Amino acid sequence: MTTQDSATVPEVVAPQPVPASGAVLAALGVASFSLSFPATAWSLTGFGPWSSTGLRGVLAAALAAAYLLATAAPLPQRRHWPGLLAVSGGCVVGFPLLTTLALRTSSTAHSAVVIGVLPLATAVVSALRTGRRPSRAFWAAASAGAAAVLAFTLLQSHGRPTVADLYLFVGVLVCAAGYAEGGRLSRDLPGARVIAWAVLAALPVMVLTTAFGLAAEPVRLGAKALVGLGYIAAVSQFGGFVLWYRGMAGIGVPRASQLQLAQPLLTLVWSVLLLGEDLPAAAPVTAVVVLTCIAVTQRARS
Repeated sequence: MTTQDSATVPEVVAPQPVPASGAVLAALGVASFSLSFPATAWSLTGFGPWSSTGLRGVLAAALAAAYLLATAAPLPQRRHWPGLLAVSGGCVVGFPLLTTLALRTSSTAHSAVVIGVLPLATAVVSALRTGRRPSRAFWAAASAGAAAVLAFTLLQSHGRPTVADLYLFVGVLVCAAGYAEGGRLSRDLPGARVIAWAVLAALPVMVLTTAFGLAAEPVRLGAKALVGLGYIAAVSQFGGFVLWYRGMAGIGVPRASQLQLAQPLLTLVWSVLLLGEDLPAAAPVTAVVVLTCIAVTQRARS
């Protein structure tokens, strides 16, 4: 074969296997996030929604600062800050506040299923942001999973979404932007630093939110309220993100985001075990559909 002929023959590149460690880390992140709604419900037994959200951010910022000091982490470069602010606005301020407001009137089980559209939203934002285009099989499976949780939501709401649903859907949009930016940044920065700097960037807003909440809302301290607040601050707002962003950096944002289709199902289990809520009758059917979609998206080549 001549040099000219060899130059015209396209190189066949074998599909790269998904790193097992990345998938495990992302799955652990999902598992930790699945307890966020029950923990938030516990925190609301002693704090108002604004107080709970603000204190969550302030306590998480203390942990983030301790981590950054202990590791002597350098300041992010200027090019990193737009993405960090997107993570801060979506994952540290917007999503926690909106979902906490929703949980005042919506059950944990219902809210968890509404949030099931987050994986598809994250994949869409990531594709638009990075210019990458996952395969048709990926989009078909992701859309089917999202449709399943949306149908479940409408069934539980008797076809009429509530104000709490509106809070949740807006929360999904801002969180998806934060997840996508965080996954992108985690290719340049360690995942722990991404969320740590994002949490610290939100500290001024969280301090103001805390001051407003404590002044306007009653506080009734109790064991459940303190445990719930501690969990959403230490795990939901910091530790879980460390695992999540490291996992996304290993297997890619679209694939990692689809693992979150399992999060509503895990939260349903916690809502029954920890909060005593009734498990919706349609949950087993939704579980089968969603788990099937996860399997397809994990095998679909981007």
